[in-house]
Amino acid sequence: CLAEQAKILVAEGEENNLGLSALNDRWARWDTCSLCKQMYYGVVYCALGWACWKTYVGRPETDRYRRTAMGVLGNGLEFAERNDEALPIKEAELSMERRLGASEDSILVVQGNLANTYAKAGRSEDAVCTSRDVYLGHLKLYGEENEKTLRATNNYASILVDLRHFKEAQSLMRKTIPVARRVLEESNETTLRMRWTYAMALFFEDSTATLDDLSEAVTTLEDIEQIARRVFGGAHPTTS
Repeated sequence: CLAEQAKILVAEGEENNLGLSALNDRWARWDTCSLCKQMYYGVVYCALGWACWKTYVGRPETDRYRRTAMGVLGNGLEFAERNDEALPIKEAELSMERRLGASEDSILVVQGNLANTYAKAGRSEDAVCTSRDVYLGHLKLYGEENEKTLRATNNYASILVDLRHFKEAQSLMRKTIPVARRVLEESNETTLRMRWTYAMALFFEDSTATLDDLSEAVTTLEDIEQIARRVFGGAHPTTS
């Protein structure tokens, strides 16, 4: 099964003292399909999350795989829409990483995942504050043209839309979508998600949305759907 394959590949990598890049590629089998290179989602990701955690939970807290397994579990629960279960796990993960002196990049990743779960669990103010910190942290650490920064930007804008801060989200997306299109491919999932967020910010702007705004939103969504179906297929969350 998928879990057993991932477990064996990581164990072989450790036994053979493979380099960090090779080990990371093997570890990715816990959450990413080796054929299409897309992340798992739904109950499949949730099941892999539990299997991953059970595999490494017996190791010392400082072990890199035990630490990462907690994140895989939290993300798996979130992707299965079990947000109330995912939230305490992600809060514990952030506390652990800070206590163990993790790098700024690692902490930003954990914070970003936590912000998404706050939003899905209805903790709106916690979500927007945390996602803003993550966005600014990536901008300072990597600059505006890094894909990590672009993903953090989209997460922040998505939460702004959820809180009905439409103008702020529109302004942020107008500034950063051209960067994503220049740095990433037009069919890149991050680029598509950023365009979708921008369309939502236009479409749901209540009585202040103009006909031009609504037309731009509809045109953008139709274009995104066509690209997503071609690249990811009709069943992928990006398409649906």
